[in-house]
Amino acid sequence: GTASYLVVSGKLNRTALIVYSVQPLFDFMWPLLFFNMAQYLCAFIWPVVWGPLLITTFLFYRISKTAGRLMLLYLVWATFADYLDFPFICQINGRIS
Repeated sequence: GTASYLVVSGKLNRTALIVYSVQPLFDFMWPLLFFNMAQYLCAFIWPVVWGPLLITTFLFYRISKTAGRLMLLYLVWATFADYLDFPFICQINGRIS
């Protein structure tokens, strides 16, 4: 999105764009794990291993402060979405009635 445009229009960094291009694979896998495969615990743990998102945020910030801040918002959203999954996981495992 906007963050990648800022990186491309600024100082081009192939590593940042390569890591950024891996991120959609992680985004694509989450609904498959959660909804299609019913692997709720795996879907909960999956975003915690958001290494590519964290690395992308860091690399984008080094190139463009604005792009890094935009990615930081996405990182916060991904963390919050994972937090929202936790009660569902507990309910499935019988810890919440």
